[in-house]
Amino acid sequence: MIGNATFRHRNTALLSVIGVQAPRIVSSTEFDHRLASTLRRLKFPPRLLERVAGVTHRRWWAPGTSFDDAAIEAGAKALADSGIEASEVGLLINTSVTRRNLEPSVAVKIHHGLGLPSSAMNFDVANACLGFVNGMTLAANMIDSGQIKYAVIVNGEDAQATQEATLARLQRPETTREDFNREFATLTLGSGAAAAVLGPADEHPGAHRILGGVMRAGTEHHELCVGGIDGMATDTKGLLDGGLQLVLDAWHEAQPEWDWGSMDRYVTHQVSTAYTQAIVDAIDLDPDKVPITFPHWGNVGPASLPMTLAAESQNLNEGDRVLCMGVGSGLNTAMVEIVW
Repeated sequence: MIGNATFRHRNTALLSVIGVQAPRIVSSTEFDHRLASTLRRLKFPPRLLERVAGVTHRRWWAPGTSFDDAAIEAGAKALADSGIEASEVGLLINTSVTRRNLEPSVAVKIHHGLGLPSSAMNFDVANACLGFVNGMTLAANMIDSGQIKYAVIVNGEDAQATQEATLARLQRPETTREDFNREFATLTLGSGAAAAVLGPADEHPGAHRILGGVMRAGTEHHELCVGGIDGMATDTKGLLDGGLQLVLDAWHEAQPEWDWGSMDRYVTHQVSTAYTQAIVDAIDLDPDKVPITFPHWGNVGPASLPMTLAAESQNLNEGDRVLCMGVGSGLNTAMVEIVW
Protein backbone atom coordinates (compact mmCIF):
# COMPACT_ATOMS: atom_id res chain seq x y z
CA MET A 1 0.00 0.00 0.00
CA ILE A 2 1.29 3.46 -0.90
CA GLY A 3 1.35 5.88 2.04
CA ASN A 4 0.23 5.27 5.59
CA ALA A 5 -2.14 2.43 6.44
CA THR A 6 -5.53 3.19 7.89
CA PHE A 7 -5.92 2.83 11.67
CA ARG A 8 -8.76 1.95 14.03
CA HIS A 9 -9.46 2.83 17.66
CA ARG A 10 -11.04 0.12 19.79
CA ASN A 11 -12.38 1.92 22.84
CA THR A 12 -12.13 5.72 22.63
CA ALA A 13 -14.93 8.28 22.70
CA LEU A 14 -15.11 12.03 22.35
CA LEU A 15 -16.78 13.18 25.57
CA SER A 16 -16.85 16.89 24.76
CA VAL A 17 -15.52 19.43 22.28
CA ILE A 18 -15.51 23.19 22.89
CA GLY A 19 -14.63 26.22 20.79
CA VAL A 20 -13.81 29.66 22.19
CA GLN A 21 -14.12 32.64 19.87
CA ALA A 22 -11.84 35.62 20.37
CA PRO A 23 -13.98 38.68 21.15
CA ARG A 24 -12.54 41.36 18.87
CA ILE A 25 -13.96 41.26 15.33
CA VAL A 26 -11.53 42.57 12.69
CA SER A 27 -12.98 43.00 9.22
CA SER A 28 -11.20 42.51 5.92
CA THR A 29 -12.39 46.03 5.10
CA GLU A 30 -10.19 47.27 7.94
CA PHE A 31 -7.21 45.50 6.38
CA ASP A 32 -8.11 47.01 2.99
CA HIS A 33 -8.05 50.49 4.51
CA ARG A 34 -4.65 49.90 6.09
CA LEU A 35 -3.27 48.61 2.78
CA ALA A 36 -5.08 51.10 0.56
CA SER A 37 -1.99 52.79 -0.88
CA THR A 38 -0.29 49.47 -1.63
CA LEU A 39 -3.42 48.01 -3.24
CA ARG A 40 -3.81 51.09 -5.45
CA ARG A 41 -0.16 51.14 -6.47
CA LEU A 42 -0.14 47.42 -7.33
CA LYS A 43 -3.51 47.74 -9.11
CA PHE A 44 -5.26 45.09 -7.04
CA PRO A 45 -9.08 45.14 -7.11
CA PRO A 46 -11.04 46.30 -4.05
CA ARG A 47 -12.20 43.80 -1.40
CA LEU A 48 -9.42 41.41 -2.42
CA LEU A 49 -9.55 39.28 0.75
CA GLU A 50 -13.31 38.81 0.50
CA ARG A 51 -13.30 38.17 -3.24
CA VAL A 52 -10.37 35.75 -3.35
CA ALA A 53 -10.42 34.02 0.05
CA GLY A 54 -14.02 34.55 1.12
CA VAL A 55 -12.87 35.90 4.51
CA THR A 56 -14.98 38.87 5.62
CA HIS A 57 -13.84 38.89 9.24
CA ARG A 58 -11.39 37.28 11.61
CA ARG A 59 -11.05 37.62 15.35
CA TRP A 60 -8.35 38.85 17.71
CA TRP A 61 -8.10 38.47 21.47
CA ALA A 62 -8.87 41.35 23.81
CA PRO A 63 -5.83 43.23 25.17
CA GLY A 64 -4.34 41.29 28.06
CA THR A 65 -5.66 37.91 26.92
CA SER A 66 -3.01 35.50 25.70
CA PHE A 67 -3.50 32.45 23.50
CA ASP A 68 -2.60 30.07 26.34
CA ASP A 69 -5.10 31.78 28.66
CA ALA A 70 -7.70 31.07 26.00
CA ALA A 71 -6.56 27.44 25.76
CA ILE A 72 -6.99 27.12 29.52
CA GLU A 73 -10.49 28.56 29.24
CA ALA A 74 -11.36 26.09 26.48
CA GLY A 75 -9.91 23.18 28.46
CA ALA A 76 -11.84 24.10 31.61
CA LYS A 77 -15.09 24.36 29.66
CA ALA A 78 -14.46 21.02 27.93
CA LEU A 79 -13.83 19.32 31.28
CA ALA A 80 -16.97 20.84 32.78
CA ASP A 81 -19.01 19.76 29.77
CA SER A 82 -17.65 16.21 29.92
CA GLY A 83 -18.26 15.79 33.64
CA ILE A 84 -14.68 14.59 34.14
CA GLU A 85 -12.75 15.95 37.10
CA ALA A 86 -9.30 17.41 36.55
CA SER A 87 -7.91 14.84 38.99
CA GLU A 88 -8.96 12.03 36.61
CA VAL A 89 -6.98 13.33 33.62
CA GLY A 90 -3.90 11.34 32.66
CA LEU A 91 -2.75 13.31 29.62
CA LEU A 92 -2.75 16.89 28.34
CA ILE A 93 -1.63 17.62 24.78
CA ASN A 94 -1.27 21.20 23.61
CA THR A 95 -1.39 21.53 19.82
CA SER A 96 -0.95 25.29 19.40
CA VAL A 97 1.16 26.68 16.58
CA THR A 98 1.37 29.96 18.51
CA ARG A 99 4.10 30.10 21.14
CA ARG A 100 6.09 32.86 22.81
CA ASN A 101 9.26 30.87 23.52
CA LEU A 102 11.01 27.67 22.53
CA GLU A 103 10.95 26.24 26.04
CA PRO A 104 9.32 25.29 28.28
CA SER A 105 6.40 23.77 26.43
CA VAL A 106 3.14 25.69 26.15
CA ALA A 107 1.50 22.68 27.79
CA VAL A 108 3.05 23.31 31.20
CA LYS A 109 1.17 26.58 31.78
CA ILE A 110 -2.08 25.01 30.60
CA HIS A 111 -1.51 21.95 32.81
CA HIS A 112 -1.04 24.27 35.79
CA GLY A 113 -3.96 26.50 34.81
CA LEU A 114 -6.34 23.55 34.60
CA GLY A 115 -5.22 22.22 37.97
CA LEU A 116 -4.25 18.84 36.56
CA PRO A 117 -2.49 16.34 38.84
CA SER A 118 1.27 15.79 38.71
CA SER A 119 0.53 12.29 37.39
CA ALA A 120 -0.91 13.77 34.18
CA MET A 121 1.60 13.73 31.34
CA ASN A 122 1.75 16.98 29.39
CA PHE A 123 3.54 18.06 26.23
CA ASP A 124 3.16 19.89 22.92
CA VAL A 125 2.42 18.29 19.57
CA ALA A 126 3.13 20.65 16.68
CA ASN A 127 2.15 19.77 13.12
CA ALA A 128 0.87 23.01 11.60
CA CYS A 129 -2.91 23.00 11.14
CA LEU A 130 -3.15 19.23 11.65
CA GLY A 131 -1.90 19.26 15.24
CA PHE A 132 -5.27 18.93 16.99
CA VAL A 133 -6.26 15.87 14.94
CA ASN A 134 -2.83 14.33 15.58
CA GLY A 135 -3.24 15.01 19.30
CA MET A 136 -6.60 13.25 19.35
CA THR A 137 -5.18 10.23 17.55
CA LEU A 138 -2.20 9.98 19.91
CA ALA A 139 -4.47 10.28 22.96
CA ALA A 140 -6.87 7.67 21.55
CA ASN A 141 -4.01 5.21 21.10
CA MET A 142 -2.98 5.72 24.74
CA ILE A 143 -6.56 5.25 25.95
CA ASP A 144 -6.95 2.10 23.84
CA SER A 145 -3.75 0.70 25.30
CA GLY A 146 -4.91 1.32 28.86
CA GLN A 147 -2.00 3.65 29.64
CA ILE A 148 -4.36 6.52 30.46
CA LYS A 149 -8.09 6.88 31.07
CA TYR A 150 -8.86 10.49 30.15
CA ALA A 151 -7.08 13.01 27.93
CA VAL A 152 -7.53 16.71 27.27
CA ILE A 153 -6.45 18.10 23.89
CA VAL A 154 -6.18 21.90 23.74
CA ASN A 155 -5.27 24.60 21.28
CA GLY A 156 -5.00 28.38 21.38
CA GLU A 157 -4.01 30.58 18.45
CA ASP A 158 -3.26 34.30 18.23
CA ALA A 159 -2.92 35.76 14.73
CA GLN A 160 -2.66 39.41 15.73
CA ALA A 161 1.11 39.85 16.11
CA THR A 162 1.84 38.02 12.85
CA GLN A 163 -0.80 40.00 10.97
CA GLU A 164 0.32 43.35 12.41
CA ALA A 165 3.89 42.62 11.28
CA THR A 166 2.68 41.52 7.84
CA LEU A 167 0.49 44.61 7.39
CA ALA A 168 3.42 46.87 8.31
CA ARG A 169 5.64 45.07 5.81
CA LEU A 170 3.08 45.25 3.00
CA GLN A 171 2.60 48.99 3.57
CA ARG A 172 6.19 49.67 2.52
CA PRO A 173 6.56 51.52 -0.81
CA GLU A 174 8.95 48.86 -2.13
CA THR A 175 6.39 46.05 -1.76
CA THR A 176 5.87 44.21 -5.05
CA ARG A 177 2.97 42.11 -6.33
CA GLU A 178 5.11 39.04 -5.71
CA ASP A 179 5.65 40.12 -2.08
CA PHE A 180 1.93 40.68 -1.60
CA ASN A 181 0.92 37.36 -3.12
CA ARG A 182 3.49 35.49 -1.03
CA GLU A 183 2.14 36.96 2.23
CA PHE A 184 -1.54 37.11 1.26
CA ALA A 185 -2.49 33.93 3.16
CA THR A 186 -1.27 35.47 6.42
CA LEU A 187 -4.10 37.99 6.20
CA THR A 188 -6.69 35.18 6.22
CA LEU A 189 -5.64 33.89 9.67
CA GLY A 190 -7.74 34.27 12.81
CA SER A 191 -7.51 33.82 16.56
CA GLY A 192 -9.44 31.27 18.62
CA ALA A 193 -9.18 28.32 20.97
CA ALA A 194 -10.54 24.79 21.28
CA ALA A 195 -10.42 21.78 23.55
CA ALA A 196 -11.67 18.21 23.62
CA VAL A 197 -11.90 15.53 26.29
CA LEU A 198 -11.43 11.88 25.32
CA GLY A 199 -12.11 8.81 27.40
CA PRO A 200 -12.95 5.09 27.30
CA ALA A 201 -16.04 4.37 25.22
CA ASP A 202 -17.14 1.39 27.30
CA GLU A 203 -17.58 3.63 30.35
CA HIS A 204 -19.41 6.38 28.43
CA PRO A 205 -22.02 4.69 26.21
CA GLY A 206 -23.69 7.98 25.28
CA ALA A 207 -20.47 9.62 24.06
CA HIS A 208 -19.25 9.99 20.47
CA ARG A 209 -17.19 7.00 19.35
CA ILE A 210 -13.88 7.77 17.58
CA LEU A 211 -13.52 4.94 15.08
CA GLY A 212 -10.19 5.80 13.41
CA GLY A 213 -9.18 6.89 9.94
CA VAL A 214 -6.22 7.46 7.67
CA MET A 215 -3.18 9.72 7.61
CA ARG A 216 -0.92 10.44 4.69
CA ALA A 217 2.26 12.47 4.18
CA GLY A 218 3.43 14.50 1.20
CA THR A 219 6.58 15.99 2.66
CA GLU A 220 8.06 16.75 -0.75
CA HIS A 221 5.93 19.90 -0.34
CA HIS A 222 7.54 21.01 2.93
CA GLU A 223 8.64 24.40 1.54
CA LEU A 224 5.27 25.55 0.16
CA CYS A 225 4.14 27.27 3.37
CA VAL A 226 6.69 28.42 5.94
CA GLY A 227 5.57 30.54 8.86
CA GLY A 228 7.16 32.32 11.80
CA ILE A 229 6.25 34.88 14.42
CA ASP A 230 6.75 37.77 12.01
CA GLY A 231 4.95 36.33 9.00
CA MET A 232 4.17 33.47 6.69
CA ALA A 233 5.31 32.90 3.11
CA THR A 234 2.98 30.73 1.03
CA ASP A 235 2.96 29.36 -2.48
CA THR A 236 -0.83 29.45 -2.65
CA LYS A 237 -1.27 27.58 -5.92
CA GLY A 238 1.36 24.98 -5.05
CA LEU A 239 -0.24 24.45 -1.65
CA LEU A 240 -3.69 24.01 -3.19
CA ASP A 241 -2.48 21.60 -5.88
CA GLY A 242 -0.28 19.56 -3.55
CA GLY A 243 -2.83 19.47 -0.74
CA LEU A 244 -5.66 18.49 -3.03
CA GLN A 245 -3.68 15.59 -4.51
CA LEU A 246 -2.73 14.41 -1.04
CA VAL A 247 -6.39 14.47 0.06
CA LEU A 248 -7.43 12.57 -3.05
CA ASP A 249 -4.75 9.90 -2.49
CA ALA A 250 -5.77 9.44 1.15
CA TRP A 251 -9.47 9.41 0.25
CA HIS A 252 -9.12 6.71 -2.37
CA GLU A 253 -6.80 4.67 -0.15
CA ALA A 254 -9.37 4.70 2.65
CA GLN A 255 -12.53 3.99 0.65
CA PRO A 256 -12.40 0.17 0.43
CA GLU A 257 -12.33 -0.02 4.22
CA TRP A 258 -14.22 3.08 5.34
CA ASP A 259 -16.86 3.95 2.71
CA TRP A 260 -16.89 7.66 3.46
CA GLY A 261 -18.96 8.67 0.44
CA SER A 262 -22.22 9.01 2.38
CA MET A 263 -21.30 10.65 5.68
CA ASP A 264 -23.78 12.86 7.52
CA ARG A 265 -21.22 15.62 7.94
CA TYR A 266 -17.75 16.51 6.61
CA VAL A 267 -15.97 18.83 9.05
CA THR A 268 -12.95 20.26 7.28
CA HIS A 269 -10.07 22.46 8.30
CA GLN A 270 -11.23 25.94 7.29
CA VAL A 271 -8.93 27.86 4.94
CA SER A 272 -10.74 29.71 2.15
CA THR A 273 -13.41 29.48 -0.53
CA ALA A 274 -11.00 28.09 -3.10
CA TYR A 275 -9.64 25.32 -0.86
CA THR A 276 -13.05 24.26 0.39
CA GLN A 277 -14.63 24.24 -3.06
CA ALA A 278 -11.71 22.32 -4.53
CA ILE A 279 -12.12 19.50 -1.99
CA VAL A 280 -15.91 19.45 -2.35
CA ASP A 281 -15.59 19.17 -6.14
CA ALA A 282 -12.69 16.70 -6.20
CA ILE A 283 -14.32 14.04 -4.02
CA ASP A 284 -17.90 14.96 -4.88
CA LEU A 285 -19.12 15.97 -1.43
CA ASP A 286 -22.59 17.35 -0.77
CA PRO A 287 -21.85 21.01 0.07
CA ASP A 288 -24.83 21.07 2.43
CA LYS A 289 -22.95 18.56 4.59
CA VAL A 290 -19.82 20.74 4.83
CA PRO A 291 -20.24 23.41 7.54
CA ILE A 292 -18.40 26.64 6.79
CA THR A 293 -16.86 28.96 9.40
CA PHE A 294 -13.87 30.63 7.69
CA PRO A 295 -15.77 33.70 6.39
CA HIS A 296 -16.20 35.02 9.95
CA TRP A 297 -13.35 33.34 11.83
CA GLY A 298 -10.65 33.14 9.18
CA ASN A 299 -8.18 30.26 9.27
CA VAL A 300 -7.71 29.56 12.99
CA GLY A 301 -4.95 27.01 12.42
CA PRO A 302 -5.29 23.76 14.38
CA ALA A 303 -8.24 25.22 16.33
CA SER A 304 -10.24 25.62 13.12
CA LEU A 305 -11.49 22.04 12.80
CA PRO A 306 -12.48 21.46 16.45
CA MET A 307 -14.10 24.92 16.64
CA THR A 308 -16.15 24.08 13.56
CA LEU A 309 -17.04 20.66 14.99
CA ALA A 310 -18.12 22.24 18.28
CA ALA A 311 -20.28 24.79 16.45
CA GLU A 312 -21.86 22.10 14.27
CA SER A 313 -22.46 19.68 17.16
CA GLN A 314 -25.83 21.23 17.97
CA ASN A 315 -27.03 20.15 14.52
CA LEU A 316 -25.85 16.53 14.85
CA ASN A 317 -28.04 13.61 15.88
CA GLU A 318 -27.14 10.41 17.67
CA GLY A 319 -25.67 7.94 15.20
CA ASP A 320 -24.59 10.56 12.64
CA ARG A 321 -21.31 9.72 10.93
CA VAL A 322 -18.89 12.66 10.97
CA LEU A 323 -15.65 12.78 9.00
CA CYS A 324 -13.03 15.23 10.25
CA MET A 325 -10.69 16.20 7.39
CA GLY A 326 -7.59 18.35 7.58
CA VAL A 327 -4.42 19.29 5.74
CA GLY A 328 -1.39 20.83 7.43
CA SER A 329 1.60 22.61 5.94
CA GLY A 330 4.38 20.19 5.28
CA LEU A 331 2.23 18.59 3.78
CA ASN A 332 0.25 16.11 5.87
CA THR A 333 -3.40 15.11 5.79
CA ALA A 334 -5.67 13.21 8.16
CA MET A 335 -9.25 11.94 8.05
CA VAL A 336 -10.86 10.65 11.23
CA GLU A 337 -14.39 9.27 11.60
CA ILE A 338 -16.53 9.96 14.66
CA VAL A 339 -19.94 8.37 15.21
CA TRP A 340 -22.12 10.88 17.00
